[in-house]
Amino acid sequence: MNDKHQRKSYRLLFCLVLCGLAMGSSGIARGATVTTIDAPGAGTGIEQGTIASSINDLGAITGNYADPSNVSHGFLRAPDGTFTTFDAPGAGTGVAQGTVPLSINLAGTITGEYIDASDLRHGFLRAPDGTVTTFEAPGAGTGAKQGTFPSAINPLGAIVGIHVDASDVSHAFLRASDGTFTTFEAPGAGTSGGQGTGASSINSTGTVSGSYIDASNVGHGFVRAPDGTFTTFDAPGAGTSGGQGSGASSINSTGTVSGSYIDASNVSHGFVRDTHGKITTFEAPGAGTGIGQGTTGEGINKKGEITGYYSDDVGYHGFVRSQNGKITTFDAPGAGTGGIPQGTVGFSINSAGDVTGYFLDANSVNHGLLRTP
Repeated sequence: MNDKHQRKSYRLLFCLVLCGLAMGSSGIARGATVTTIDAPGAGTGIEQGTIASSINDLGAITGNYADPSNVSHGFLRAPDGTFTTFDAPGAGTGVAQGTVPLSINLAGTITGEYIDASDLRHGFLRAPDGTVTTFEAPGAGTGAKQGTFPSAINPLGAIVGIHVDASDVSHAFLRASDGTFTTFEAPGAGTSGGQGTGASSINSTGTVSGSYIDASNVGHGFVRAPDGTFTTFDAPGAGTSGGQGSGASSINSTGTVSGSYIDASNVSHGFVRDTHGKITTFEAPGAGTGIGQGTTGEGINKKGEITGYYSDDVGYHGFVRSQNGKITTFDAPGAGTGGIPQGTVGFSINSAGDVTGYFLDANSVNHGLLRTP
């Protein structure tokens, strides 16, 4: 899995990337259009190129691109297809450094991380007028690969994410629209390096979804209510050994959560958890059953449609799961079939069912994608 993909999957917590019930019928996309997105200045070398991370309901897209020197930069693609590129102040200019936007809200406000010259992570917020504000979560460490990792922004401008402290333990944070911070831990979260709590998504009511890794290095999902009350959960069938378990990826305006779990055989499966706590697991048709293969649920829209990806012997493939359980799979034109990490990945879905993500071609170059139904 390439580094940009790992950064995005950090929403599931510490690279936990992280089924057969009621999955409904399945099909292949018919009538849908997939548009390739290449940001100006994107490199064309191995694992360079463009990743489209998030789309809002107006069709504005944000993401990052790696240039020919393997430095990352942010972009905003307007609904008419025009690009604006940007860098957070203080972003490093070395290999695997730079600016990585991850989420855009309806107003066009963007959040994400930037990596400085010391490989330390920091958060940023880019306003619709282009002004960039940087921030650090309280308690964030100052060593390489520590710091602040924003994950998502809601319509009111509240941001959630992860900060990694000086002992490499992760903690969740909520940054309100006025800039004030609340940090929190899920009950049962481990306190050793590589363990802890991470917030992945926040909806318009201020309800947060996320994941935590316990003292045995097993992942679990959680929902945190606006009053701070926690509900933790495990998908049925989730494994209980280190590196296994459940991870919540996204929460919609009704409180429905999408995510994935890794079973005892180290195969990944998707799940959706409704507002009453009922969890339905699902598999994308064609998903592999080998170690490291399977189905990963990513973004969910207000209708309950989910996008994500599944892996098999030839690489990754995208999917959209409707609210009634029907799964439609898709591959971007030009996606490579040479095995992981080539292929197609869905990340974010808006209310119209438009999907953004990326595909890795046969030369292992990244390209952003926009799939419209």
